[in-house]
Amino acid sequence: MKTTMTVNGEARTLDLDPRTSLLDALREHLNLKGSKKGCDHGQCGACTVLVNGARINACLSLAVMHDGDAVTTIEGLGSGENLHPMQAAFLEHDAFQCGYCTPGQICSAVAMLAEAEAGAASHATADLTAPVVLTDDEIRERLSGNICRCSAYPQILAAVRAVAGEPA
Repeated sequence: MKTTMTVNGEARTLDLDPRTSLLDALREHLNLKGSKKGCDHGQCGACTVLVNGARINACLSLAVMHDGDAVTTIEGLGSGENLHPMQAAFLEHDAFQCGYCTPGQICSAVAMLAEAEAGAASHATADLTAPVVLTDDEIRERLSGNICRCSAYPQILAAVRAVAGEPA
């Protein structure tokens, strides 16, 4: 099937088997290797990308479902000398060890901050009528779909807090 999507700001048309996951389309057809295939079951979050600004597990989504959508991968957030603030914070706070989960963690954190800014509640949100306060528990809950097997969670929390403008 022909599928056209905007990937990292560039219109891309792919001729795909309709069973191709978005993750495989990105990695194998567009050579964007930043998003990782961790569990391939939507349990680890290593494949997290942004679709129309919302975070999704790319391993669970078929590429053809995203015809006309805007997809942003870790490569599209920033690179080289022009890092996204979250990428820079992860470097500054040493928020990774092996780095395998880092692209998914960063994409998820970027979307999580936008969700909180929009007032979206989480399971940890204490007051549903008040603006979201990004406590440690709130951030942990919102990022709970992204697993770090090296346990860099304190540094990830510090990086997210820095970008959110919250005290460490």
